[in-house]
Amino acid sequence: MAEDLAYLTAAEMLRAYRAKKLSPVEVTRALLRRLARLNPAINAFLLVDEEAALAQARASEARWLKGRPKGLLDGVPTSIKDLMLTRGWPTLRGSRTSDPKGPWPEDAPCVTRLREQGAVLFGKTTTPEFGWKGVTDSALSGVTRNPWNLDKTPGGSSGGAAAALAAGLGPLAIGSDGGGSIRIPAGFSGVFGIKANFGRVPNWPASMMATISHVGPMSRSVRDAALFLNVIALPDSRDWYTVPHQPINWTRFLGQGVKGLRIAFSPALGYAKVDPEVADKVARAARVFARLGAHVEQRDPGFADPTDIFLTHWRAGAAKGLGGLPRAKFRLLEEGLQEFVRAGQRLKLADYMVAVDRRVALATHMRQFHERYDLLLTPTLAVQAFDVERTVPRGARMRGWWEWTPFSYPFNLTQQPACSIPCGFTGAGLPVGLQIVGGNFREDLVFRAAAAYEAAAPIARRPKL
Repeated sequence: MAEDLAYLTAAEMLRAYRAKKLSPVEVTRALLRRLARLNPAINAFLLVDEEAALAQARASEARWLKGRPKGLLDGVPTSIKDLMLTRGWPTLRGSRTSDPKGPWPEDAPCVTRLREQGAVLFGKTTTPEFGWKGVTDSALSGVTRNPWNLDKTPGGSSGGAAAALAAGLGPLAIGSDGGGSIRIPAGFSGVFGIKANFGRVPNWPASMMATISHVGPMSRSVRDAALFLNVIALPDSRDWYTVPHQPINWTRFLGQGVKGLRIAFSPALGYAKVDPEVADKVARAARVFARLGAHVEQRDPGFADPTDIFLTHWRAGAAKGLGGLPRAKFRLLEEGLQEFVRAGQRLKLADYMVAVDRRVALATHMRQFHERYDLLLTPTLAVQAFDVERTVPRGARMRGWWEWTPFSYPFNLTQQPACSIPCGFTGAGLPVGLQIVGGNFREDLVFRAAAAYEAAAPIARRPKL
C-alpha cells in the first residue's frame, strides 16, 4: 500500500484530497519515509527539508478540510532542480564554486508559482556542475543512479529529478533543458518530461546558456505535466524573454487524439547512429500512431548535423558564465567544464555570429517543415542508459555526451516544444524514450500525441527498489 501511495499521480492525489480520502500530511510523511530509505542508494536529492515540507502539508490539509484549496497543486509534493533559486535553501548548481552561506532571499519564477498554488516543496534534486553534461554526477553531490539499475546513469542534467520520479519520490519535479536536460533523463529513467517552447515558461535569473535553455515540467504522467505547465507558465515580469502569457489550460487537449494529424517519423534524423534495441522500440511506437489514425510517414527533417552550431553556443555560454571566476575557484570546476570555458574564450566573435546565422537557418527550415507535418517523432536518445561515472558508453569512440544525444539539442536551437515519453524496455530492462517534437508554440499537439500514445501503450512496470 505504501508503494501504491508513492506512485500516485498528482491528479490522483488532488482527487483524493478533494474527496477527503487522503491528506497532504499523510502523503508527505509517506514520501519522506520512502526518501529516507531510498535516497542513500539513488542520490537523487542533495537537500531535503522535512520540517518545511510537513509545515506546508499541514497548512494544505487545513485548507482542504475547509474546502478552500489554495491553487491547482495544493498539497502535491514537488521537487526543485538545484539550478533554480529557492528562498531559504542554497542553490549550489552542483558546484564547489558556490557559497552555501547565501543569503538566499529569492525564488525563481517557477518556484514562486508553485508556492502560490500550494505545492509542497520538500527538497532540491541533484544536477551535474552548472547542468553542463548529459549525466548526473559532481564533486559536490556525488553520483546519481538510475532506479531501474543502480549501476547505470539516469541521464542529466535533470538526473536527480528523473531518478526521484522513477523511484516514487514525488509525482512532480522541476527540470531544465539546455540541450536535452529534461528529455535525456526522462528517456533513460522511464518518465515523462516536456520542454515547452522557449519563452513559454518564465526563467530568472537567465541561464548562462541564454536562449537555448528552457525550464519545464517532469512527471510520471502526461496529465500531470500538462497540469504542471498550467502553473509554471504563469507570467513573471523578471524574465524579459517570455512571450505574452496565454491563459491556456493544457489539460484540455489530452483527450483529442491524433486522428488526421500528419506525423513524420525520423529514425535517425538522417545522420545519427542508434542502438538497434532503441531503434526497434521507437519504430514500434511510431506504428502505434498510425493505428490511432494519424498519417505517419517515414521522413527525415532534412537538415545537416548541427552539433557544431550547438557546441559553439554552449561553449560561448560557458565562457560568459564561468570565464570570470577567480583562478582558485575556476580550478574547482570539473575538468571537462573547464575545457568548455576555455574553448568558448578562444571563439572569435565572427565565428560565433556565423553560428547564430546557421541557427536561424535551421529554425527557419523547421518552421517550413512543420507546414507539411504537425509533429516529428524520433528516438529520445541514441543509446541505452550506460554505466555511472562515465560521460560516454564504455567502448564508444565518442568525444563527449553530445554524440549519444543527437536528437535533443537541435530542438533547443530551434526553441520548439519537445517531450520524451517512455515507449518500452530493452532486453536488459532499461527504459527507452520516444521524442515527440511540435512546431513552434504547438505544445497542444505534443500533449495530444503524448496522451494518445500513453493511453494506447501504457508502461505499467516499476523499478524494483
